[in-house]
Amino acid sequence: MKIIKKDLKKNEITIKTTSSDDTYYLSQILESKDLVQGKTFRKIKANSETERAKKTTKKAVFLEIALEKIEFAKSSHTLRLSGTITQAPDDITKGSYHTISVDENTQLKIKKQKFLQYQIDKLDEAASDKVEGIMVVVFDREEAYFALLKKFGYTLLSELKGKVQKKADMDSNTTNFYQEIYAQIQEYFQRYNLDQIIVASPSFWKEYLMKEVKDDNIKKKIIQATCSSADRSGINEVLKREELQQALKNQKAAKELQIVERLLAEIAKGDKATYGLKGTTEALNIGATKSVLITDNLIFKKRDEESTEIEDLLKIADSTKTDVHIISSDHDGGKKLDGLGGIAAILRYKIT
Repeated sequence: MKIIKKDLKKNEITIKTTSSDDTYYLSQILESKDLVQGKTFRKIKANSETERAKKTTKKAVFLEIALEKIEFAKSSHTLRLSGTITQAPDDITKGSYHTISVDENTQLKIKKQKFLQYQIDKLDEAASDKVEGIMVVVFDREEAYFALLKKFGYTLLSELKGKVQKKADMDSNTTNFYQEIYAQIQEYFQRYNLDQIIVASPSFWKEYLMKEVKDDNIKKKIIQATCSSADRSGINEVLKREELQQALKNQKAAKELQIVERLLAEIAKGDKATYGLKGTTEALNIGATKSVLITDNLIFKKRDEESTEIEDLLKIADSTKTDVHIISSDHDGGKKLDGLGGIAAILRYKIT
């Protein structure tokens, strides 16, 4: 994302999306009643008999709408912003309904009554330098999973299955399977311009893989780690390991997993944590919250219900200088938080 102009005195920020990830960030910071300006396409009604005889065509126009509905599809990164038109050319009726579709090359001006600090932070995060390309490979002699880390979690790229031979034939079989894994790593290394490749396995299987790595450029990008299982849970396990945090420092998924683990530790101690809408709301209202964690699933759910409950809570968080962490429900940490009601808080002090 590129921030073209930021005028917080007027509560206006102009941005341009540069990747599909940016639609995810926008889906978190936009709210109903925000004003959004941008170039879009709209069917224009014909005025004359001659024009009416022609087929209806779409015209590129510059509009401003007052947001009423925000629709985001995670699977396709599709963001649709709908609302009533507040500014438009003379041939378009103000007050009529319109939808602006946002892709990875869209410029928008966003106007709010007030930008909350977490919203500014989210936009700055989206506009930060290029995220390092990091791939995680978890495997054993039977299967391998390849995951590309994203700002909002990770994308499972592919999986390989190996043929398990008898113990006497294990060396020849597993060597071939490791050659397959290495060939896949080579392909993804070129395709995604990877900066780090984390290879993790139970036991000593990664040693077999490293024997197959012939390219020095790839070898120097590899970080070896240990995981207890070669499946999706192994990917989440790798993201939590302390020795990998430096490599993952710019990865949102890893940071989110860490903050959720801190929350769970506080819950286990029974001191400075609460969870669920009721408990978190009560803590916010008395100013006892240090950090609030909320899943994107809960945000989208409440939005679909046309509820402003979450928006109202986040405004209280902003007024009490509470840190806000929006957690993706796509990874293990988000799933755990969803199991607690989708929202929780780390407290400044114990509530009696």
